[in-house]
Amino acid sequence: MTASAAPMPIPGHVDPVTVPREPAPRADGRIDLVGLSRAEIQAALSAAGLDARQSKLRAKQIWHWIYNRGATAFADMTDIAKAQHGWLEARFVVARPDVVEAQVSSDGTRKWLLRSPDGHDYEMVFIPDADRGTLCVSSQVGCTLNCRFCHTGTMRLVRNLTAGEIVGQVMLARDTLGEWPSQPEGRMLTNIVMMGMGEPLYNFDNVRDALKVVMDGDGLALSKRRITLSTSGVVPMMARAGEEIGVNLAVSLHAVTKDVRDELVPLNKKYGIDELLAACASYPGANNARRITFEYVMLKDKNDSDADAEELVRLIRHYRLPAKVNLIPFNPWPGAPYECSTPERVRRFSDIVFEAGISAPVRTPRGRDIDAACGQLKTAAEKKSRAELDRAAAAELAPLG
Repeated sequence: MTASAAPMPIPGHVDPVTVPREPAPRADGRIDLVGLSRAEIQAALSAAGLDARQSKLRAKQIWHWIYNRGATAFADMTDIAKAQHGWLEARFVVARPDVVEAQVSSDGTRKWLLRSPDGHDYEMVFIPDADRGTLCVSSQVGCTLNCRFCHTGTMRLVRNLTAGEIVGQVMLARDTLGEWPSQPEGRMLTNIVMMGMGEPLYNFDNVRDALKVVMDGDGLALSKRRITLSTSGVVPMMARAGEEIGVNLAVSLHAVTKDVRDELVPLNKKYGIDELLAACASYPGANNARRITFEYVMLKDKNDSDADAEELVRLIRHYRLPAKVNLIPFNPWPGAPYECSTPERVRRFSDIVFEAGISAPVRTPRGRDIDAACGQLKTAAEKKSRAELDRAAAAELAPLG
C-alpha cells in the first residue's frame, strides 16, 4: 500500500494533508454502476452509445434493480430485453466489495475485511440490537488523524473510498442479511454510522454522494435521521455536511482541556475545542430532537476525573448545545498506551453529566473478541496467508436466517 507523498490542500477546506491517491480503474475496463446517481447512470449509458430516450429508460430500470431488488447481474433484470444484457455486461458491472474475511462475535456483531479491485483492504461492522441494527461504514483506507487511543489511527492513509465502495458496504450487508427486495418494514439494518476507518469529512464529496444514494426514497431509502456522520473535528467542513448531507452529527471529543485533547486528537492543534464547539452550535438542523452526539472514550487517569465531567457540562451549557454524550469504555489493542477507566469511575463520570440534565449513557462494548469494537478497526490481512483468509471467508460468510 502506498500513499501519495506530496502534501497538498484538499479542495473545500484549508487543511494541508496528504492527498490520497485515486483508485486504479478496473482491470476489465468496465464501469461500476454502484454508487452512481440516476443522472450519472444515464450519462454513462449515453456515453456508451444509447440515445437519450433509451438511456433515460434504462437508467430508471437499472436503478430499480440495483437498489430495490439487489440485482448484481444484468441477466436478472427481466424488464430489460435479453438482447441488451450482453451489451450491458460488456461495458458495466454491478459490483460488491471482495470479502477477504468475515467474522462473527460471540455477541452477534459481524465484521468484514473487504478488498477493493485495486487490492486495498478496509473493514465494516454490523451491530445487531433488539430494536435496531447498525452498520458501521468506512470512508477511507487507513486514516490520517493519528488519534493516540485509536488502533485505526496507527494505519497510514492509503486512499479515499469511492462513493461506490461506500455504498457497496451497505449493499453487501443487505445481501448477507437477506434484505432484498428493499423495504422499510422489518429490516435488520436500520441505521448507518460513518464511524469506520477514516475521517469522513476528509472524503467529503464521496461520502456526500454515497449517502444521497443511500437516502434516496426510491432506492435504499434510509432516512437521514437514521444516519450519523462522525468527525474528529474538521471544522471548515462541518457546516457543509449539515447543509449538503443533513444527517446526524457525532463529534469525537474525548477531552475537555487543550493539553489532553492535543495529545489524544492531534487535529485539536489546528481546530481547538472552542472553535469546534462553536461549529457544533451552528450545525444546520441541530435541535433538541436531533442532538449532537459527543463521543468520549474513557481513559484511566487521563480524561475521567470529576473535574473533567464538570468541565464537559460547563462547555455544553456555555455553547447552549443540544447534546448527548456517549461514554465509551476504552477498547484495548496490542501496544495501546492507555488503560480503560474503572467501571466505578465511568459510572461516577456518567452520573455527574446526567445530574446536569445531559444524557450520558455508557456504551456497551460490542465485538471486542473480533477487534470490531470502537477504536479497534485495523486491517490485519498481512498477518494471514491468502489461503487462511479464503478458508475463513467460506466458513463464516453465511446469510443470516
